[in-house]
Amino acid sequence: MNTPRIALVTGANQGLGRALVEGLAARMGKEDLVLLTGRSERRVTDAAREVAQLPATRAQVRGRALDVTDTDAIARLADELRAEYGGIDVVISNAVARVLPHESQAARADEFIDVSNTATHAVLRSFGPVLRPGGRLLVVASSLGTLGHLDRRLHPLFDGAGLDQVEYAVESWRNAIHHHTAEEAGWPRWLNVPSKVAQVAAVRAVAAARRERDLATGTLIASVCPGMVDTATSRPWFSDYSQAQSPSEAARAVLDVVFAEHVDPALYGELIRFGKALDWHAGTPLVEQDRMLTP
Repeated sequence: MNTPRIALVTGANQGLGRALVEGLAARMGKEDLVLLTGRSERRVTDAAREVAQLPATRAQVRGRALDVTDTDAIARLADELRAEYGGIDVVISNAVARVLPHESQAARADEFIDVSNTATHAVLRSFGPVLRPGGRLLVVASSLGTLGHLDRRLHPLFDGAGLDQVEYAVESWRNAIHHHTAEEAGWPRWLNVPSKVAQVAAVRAVAAARRERDLATGTLIASVCPGMVDTATSRPWFSDYSQAQSPSEAARAVLDVVFAEHVDPALYGELIRFGKALDWHAGTPLVEQDRMLTP
C-alpha cells in the first residue's frame, strides 16, 4: 500500500490558490489529502467543500484556517503534519495581501510584508524540515522577483544571501519605510518589487543549503512565476488583460512543476516561469510605474 501524499496550499480560498487546490485534488489519488488553507475558517470550509464536490476531484480535500502572519501557527501546523503523517509532500506558499493602486504603499507596508515575506520565511523554515523525499516546496512569486528590478545599491543585500540575511534585509526595508528613508536608500515605492525579490532570494538561500541532498532524492524547492493572472488582486493594476490567464490556466504550469517525474537540476532553487528558470540577475528598475503610485 502506497503512503498517502499530503499537499498544502496557502491563500487558497479563491483565485490562483483555489485553482491550485483544484488541480492537486484532480491529479492526486483518492488516498491523498489536499489542505486548502486561508485566514477565514468559514471561507476555507466552504471552498474545500465546493472543491470536494467537483467531478474531477479524486483526492480528499479539507479546509484549514491558517493566518500566515502568525508564524507560530505555521510552525504548529508543520509539527502536526509531521506527527500525524510523517511529513508533507507538496507545499505551495501562495498567500498575498491585496493592495490597490490608489492606496498608500507605505501605509499598507506592514501587512504586505507580513503576508508575502515574513510568512514565506516561516513556511520555508517550518515546512522545509518536514518535506518528504521527492517532495515539492514552491513559493509563488513573479518575474518581478529577479534582482535587476532593484536599484544596484540594494543587490548585495540579497545576492548570495542566507535566509537570516534576507530576513534582515526585509526588516531593514520595513524600517526605512517607517522612517521615510526608503526612497533615498534606493527602495522602490511599489512594494511588490522588493517583496518578490526577497521571496526569490529566500528560496535561493534555503535551496543552496540543501541542494545536494534534495537532488539526490528528487526533491524540489523553487519559486514559481505563473505569469499574468486575472484575479481580484491583480486586475486593478493592469489596463490590458487581453493576455491574462484564468486562475485555472495559470495553475497548470505550476502543477506541471509539482508533478514532473524528475527534478531538473537547472530549475532547483530558481525562479521558474513556464518550465524555464529566469535569470536571477535580469530586469531593470520600474521607474515609471513607481512614479504613478501614492506614497
